[in-house]
Amino acid sequence: MNAARPPLRPLDDALAALLALAQPLGGTERVATFDADGRVLAEDLVSTLQVPPQDNSSMDGYAVRRGEIADEGVPLPVSQRIPAGAAALPLQPGTIARIFTGASVPEGADAIVMQEDTEALEDGRVRILRVPSEGQWIRRSGEDITRGSTVLARGTRLGPAAQGLAASIGRDQLQVARRPRVALFSTGDELVMPGQVAPEAMQPGAIYNSNRFFLRSLLRRLGCEVQDFGIVPDRREATVQALREAASGNDLILTSGGVSVGEEDHVKPAVQQLGSLDLWQIAMKPGKPFAHGRIGEAHFIGLPGNPVSSFVTFLLLVRPFLLQLQGAVELAPAAVPLPAHFDWPRADRRREFLRARRNAQGGLELFPNQSSGVLTSTVWADGLIDLPAGQTVKHGDVLRFLPLAELLA
Repeated sequence: MNAARPPLRPLDDALAALLALAQPLGGTERVATFDADGRVLAEDLVSTLQVPPQDNSSMDGYAVRRGEIADEGVPLPVSQRIPAGAAALPLQPGTIARIFTGASVPEGADAIVMQEDTEALEDGRVRILRVPSEGQWIRRSGEDITRGSTVLARGTRLGPAAQGLAASIGRDQLQVARRPRVALFSTGDELVMPGQVAPEAMQPGAIYNSNRFFLRSLLRRLGCEVQDFGIVPDRREATVQALREAASGNDLILTSGGVSVGEEDHVKPAVQQLGSLDLWQIAMKPGKPFAHGRIGEAHFIGLPGNPVSSFVTFLLLVRPFLLQLQGAVELAPAAVPLPAHFDWPRADRRREFLRARRNAQGGLELFPNQSSGVLTSTVWADGLIDLPAGQTVKHGDVLRFLPLAELLA
């Protein structure tokens, strides 16, 4: 008699176990700030200057002393002109200074009157049409960044805004975590690459290898160096050879398909021959079968073969695993509470991740076919609904929504 299958593992427990194995890789490199998009910062960025460095004007207009403008309509002479980047002289008593956006505020001035609230007179003086408030239209030194403050913390995954912030404190190079090296391959004699065989010439049972395309792109978006081994012949010896080569010099070997319990395939025995393998049955839908192991120094992760299952398990398990390898602090986006604009009367014993998108009314619409083989749903959707096990949905229920824009970043 066969031994009873172990109970399904909760997703959160599986993720915690996986992350416990994801020790940061160590090793850093220095890259140009221009090239740091998507990389994980390996140092705290501490500012050595104030930003802005001096008080400056946020408007085109005139720098004034408020004490000299008691009433509207006061005309005053212009004593200097201060464009951005020029040094300002102290403001002479009884005068105002023509000033432009970003220019340093002259000593003695305590407000900016924007150009629209003034009138130029024929004698060269300027009439102030509105009495300014204290500090009006002045950006103070250090208003954005103070000297000695940490503007970006170690473990921050850098994006365009962070690159600009690093540049604003004068950093043209940044110390970042090294890229994870990932070996990717597929097994299965039924797999065919697009371009090799025309659709009308496909043999019965053959399918195009879609998983390889989105997995490679997902890995690259996470800053990985990808070594693509292509499609490995469905033979034990070929699989062992591919795994042995993939384990050399890579941090992770990633495959899809052939990790369901009881399935006849060559990946499981090949991994076990070269290293160790744990098969997990995770209480999630789509994406129940999942495998983790080690071959030498390389991690092995086997994803389900169904494309949506492979896509979702990558986002929810492999993505945070790879980010933690790089020392990232933020591993997953926060869920957004949004109302359901549909009914879902059939509860599942597993935690479900439904493909959905936001509509013009601010609610969630559901893709009509939630099968794990329908890759169309991942293109149509702009997020995943995180639905607890055993829960049904009625129109108006507030659900946890995970935006794909953040999961795919």
